[in-house]
Amino acid sequence: MPTPYGELQAQLSTLTTEAYRPELAEIDQLPTLEIARTMNREDTAVPAAVAAQLPQIAAAIDATAERMARGGRLLYLGAGTAGRLGVLDASECPPTFNTDPAEVIGLIAGGPGAMVNAVEGAEDSKELAAADLDALGTGPDDVVVGISASGRTPYAVGAVEHARGLGALTLGLSCNAGSPLAAAADHGIEVVVGPELVTGSTRLKAGTAQKLVLNMISTISMIRLGKTYGNLMVDVRASNEKLRARSRRIVSLATGADEPTIEAALVATDGEVKNAILTILGEVDAATAEQLLATSGGHLRAALTQATKLP
Repeated sequence: MPTPYGELQAQLSTLTTEAYRPELAEIDQLPTLEIARTMNREDTAVPAAVAAQLPQIAAAIDATAERMARGGRLLYLGAGTAGRLGVLDASECPPTFNTDPAEVIGLIAGGPGAMVNAVEGAEDSKELAAADLDALGTGPDDVVVGISASGRTPYAVGAVEHARGLGALTLGLSCNAGSPLAAAADHGIEVVVGPELVTGSTRLKAGTAQKLVLNMISTISMIRLGKTYGNLMVDVRASNEKLRARSRRIVSLATGADEPTIEAALVATDGEVKNAILTILGEVDAATAEQLLATSGGHLRAALTQATKLP
């Protein structure tokens, strides 16, 4: 008589991320240092696996930046570790790039409480993902990223399927080849990191791989949107003492100006780093800097070019 979970067990047995490694069957008997060395060796394979997907990642980022330039949002959806990584990446965009909290959003199956406590069964519902996207009014300008190590999690797959039906751009990030998630998405990214040190514990190599890719998606999209000047975070939001000090250092690195000039520029621009740099390098006042940045779509280099053409 078949067991209730026979079909699912059969599915899982085909996944690289779920594979059992008999050579590690007695790892619990090893000295701690040797376990650490083994784990460290395992982790070195992750960047290479990401590198193999760079063309797909770059294409997805270009498409993402295009939608966001039209006013669209970047929405991450996943369950468990994958969902937590999406929420983490989204939550770091406002302080780093001065984005509106509603511009990059991370949704985890089961809601905010699932960040710290597992919500049983939430990952098994495609309908829950559809409801979460509908609650946000997801539309054609938005980008929806489904994240799932296995590439079969119903919540992530359902999010991509529903979003695509709404006309949104869809990305599917998984760690298994030939995944349903990648097949459902406009851009499938499959970072195959191999079996985990602890069988099926995809918070390990798979989680690291997902974090690396999400770093690329958000950071490079923001670079394309003009949120940096070179490699400087010129849209940083100075919400604490460390970031206020960093703001001054960024203006200094970008302009080479002395401290009194930097302070005056930041006061005049209400602490907006990008505007302050423009007032110094473009030799314009704060109001003009704001206008130039508005007409250049927030791109500092373009605003500087416009400043040189002013009478």
